[in-house]
Amino acid sequence: MARIFDVVEYPNEMQDELVHRFPETGVADLRIGSQIIVRESQQVVFFRDGKALDVFGPGRHTIVTANIPKLIDLIGKAFGDRTPFTAEVYYVAMKEFADRKWGTSQPILVSNPGMGLGVALLQGFGSYSFQISDAQQFVTQLVGAQGAYRTEDIENRLRNMLLSKLQDVLGETAATKSVVNLIGLTEELGAAVRVKAQDDFAAIGLVLKSFYISNLKPSTKSAEELRAMGMLDMATYTQLQAADAMRDAAQNPSGGAGLTAGIGAGMGLGNVISQSLQGMTGANAGAGAQAAKATPEAAANSVMTPAEAAAVLRVSEEDILAAITAGDLKARKIGSAYRISKEALDAYLAG
Repeated sequence: MARIFDVVEYPNEMQDELVHRFPETGVADLRIGSQIIVRESQQVVFFRDGKALDVFGPGRHTIVTANIPKLIDLIGKAFGDRTPFTAEVYYVAMKEFADRKWGTSQPILVSNPGMGLGVALLQGFGSYSFQISDAQQFVTQLVGAQGAYRTEDIENRLRNMLLSKLQDVLGETAATKSVVNLIGLTEELGAAVRVKAQDDFAAIGLVLKSFYISNLKPSTKSAEELRAMGMLDMATYTQLQAADAMRDAAQNPSGGAGLTAGIGAGMGLGNVISQSLQGMTGANAGAGAQAAKATPEAAANSVMTPAEAAAVLRVSEEDILAAITAGDLKARKIGSAYRISKEALDAYLAG
């Protein structure tokens, strides 16, 4: 004979549990007169046959047709009020889940007119907190038949929602503010993200209680990574490579004596970069003039990015990436970027 639960409770503190079903597997055998105990910061959603019949707040509740009027229609009166029936009882944590972490796994691109490249990559991290506002909606939309639903089950979805809103807010604010000003507006940006995200949170029965930006700063992406993202032309890439080389030389006393001496003499980094670039262009003036007039085929290096290979073949970069993915064009993946040898490109053209 199935066990009939006359008392149902879940005394667990639910530290990282959003929802816990009683019992975790199967269904509960209850009857009219069974009691459900709900603790502070909990709510119980009472289901039968996949239908939510009622929501109970903190306290001791006796199951009667008065508080679940639909129940009598489901089990019928023919067998009396003490007839056992199966149901599903979901305990939902209604407390605030605070100090959840978020961060930008990839930098966010924003416009930065009049400065540098005209664009900037920003990275940030911080914390947020949320709370279940509609227990029935949350269980119905997200939990389903799971025995337990924890914060780890939803955090990735919430972080993606928040980063999407942060990207929108940064894009809108960057239209009127420089990146330097953006970095100083973390409180205002956090408040804007909180407002933008409320509707998306409410759609799944949640409320975003707080969103804090602890740090917002320019990305440390190198010139090579920026170029692989298709954000730099060859001239700008060359300049940034020179700046990166001088930075590395300044950090290496044994290999950067000339550069560090120039900076130490009061020339300033800007003058050092300028003189370095002038030297580069002076030493290669003839080659540079020819490269400016050359066709993409003539300018192709022995190792190319997908964008450079696309220029050689006069196709889109997407066509090159599709050929790499299909295995038709051999390429080496370094980090998140592809590099293509001239030999591989020639072999691809030869079929």
